[in-house]
Amino acid sequence: MKILSIQSAVAYGHVGNSAAVFPLQRIGVEVLPVYTVNFSNHTGYGAWRGPLIAPDDVREVITGIEDRGVFGQIDAILSGYQGGEGIGDVIIDAVARVKAANPNAVYACDPVMGNAKSGCFVAPAIPVLLRERVVPVADIITPNQFELGFLTGTEPDTLESTLASVDVARAMGPGTVLVTSVERPDREEGTIEMLAADEQGAWIVQTPHLPMKANGSGDVTAALFTAHYVETGSAKVALERTASSVYDLLKATLESGERELQLVEAQEFYAHPRMQFTARQVR
Repeated sequence: MKILSIQSAVAYGHVGNSAAVFPLQRIGVEVLPVYTVNFSNHTGYGAWRGPLIAPDDVREVITGIEDRGVFGQIDAILSGYQGGEGIGDVIIDAVARVKAANPNAVYACDPVMGNAKSGCFVAPAIPVLLRERVVPVADIITPNQFELGFLTGTEPDTLESTLASVDVARAMGPGTVLVTSVERPDREEGTIEMLAADEQGAWIVQTPHLPMKANGSGDVTAALFTAHYVETGSAKVALERTASSVYDLLKATLESGERELQLVEAQEFYAHPRMQFTARQVR
């Protein structure tokens, strides 16, 4: 499997491609990483160094890959945080060009906009870009529960309302939706959930909630789910594998006492997921 991953990169820590590439490689995926920024560290520290990469330069790198004649071999395109509208245009164009070479390729978009605690933290134009132009061309989207509501103009909180919001999202274009950080009021105390839905049904998986915030965990989640879903065609299997790997990554990070994801130390959890969580079909 080959995945073209168009995301940010940091030298220290793990977000964007610096979070997604290694876990994908560890499960046997050939990744073609294209960087949209090259920062010293993620912006959550409040200070960082390094350049934003101009959209035209990102496009040039993608065109150079196309010149090698490999677009027909790419199984999926993956994108995450979009810092500006220009990058969105580049990604949409790349998706069209890859799909022209391989009609079976899928585009997985992580529509990063914010979270329930911090609210929306991207430029005002980005949610509009995602909703009107990016999501309609995506095959898979991986919003958190807050982002799902923001995208669809709904208020997902219960299982029923979250499923209804997923239906609205799927009507926008993507056939498959993974919802992360699902927190419904009637869930078991001390747990958190993820929900995946496609044309075959919907499944939810519950894991213990770990008392931590880890930048980059969503990037790992989107990458692993995309690869497992493309490989198996099963939302249930992809959900279970992803939940298993990401939970163990987060647990290892919490136990380390470090702020950054212990991405390398947890590598066996991607290669050999413990499959300790079972997804329940809810539709």
